[in-house]
Amino acid sequence: MSADPQRAVSEYLHGRRFQTDKVGEINFGPSGLVPAVIQDVSDGTVLMVAYMDEEALLRTLSTGRTWFYSRSRNEYWCKGETSGNRQHVVEAYYDCDADTLLFKVVQEGSGACHTGERSCFYRAFEPVAGPDDRKDADDSDRPESLEPSAVGSAGEA
Repeated sequence: MSADPQRAVSEYLHGRRFQTDKVGEINFGPSGLVPAVIQDVSDGTVLMVAYMDEEALLRTLSTGRTWFYSRSRNEYWCKGETSGNRQHVVEAYYDCDADTLLFKVVQEGSGACHTGERSCFYRAFEPVAGPDDRKDADDSDRPESLEPSAVGSAGEA
């Protein structure tokens, strides 16, 4: 990343490219698709999850813009071409099983969701108070794996 933040953002907005030689390692699964998690590089917010096949992944890596495969329309789409809410890829990863992709992006426009929200994950399941939510609950039945000493501090693997 450039030391000058303005220049770095400018570089991303003008199409950063990524190596494509590892695409063969990706497990696209029986349907030929792999989930792609899109995360805002500035604050870590998960903006959306969509699907890519090999062609969509290659387009994403070679253009620096997010491309997906629409299962309902059976076609490729580049995020933001109609809405103006483009995503510019800053970092690209794949997980240890090579069956999920992660893209950290600069989100242009109002957001990633087709509803107009910044993130597609704007709805939540609210917790329900129950007998285990008492303020005076005894922690003696807490699983050992949840004890503070077992959880570890931030930064530990």
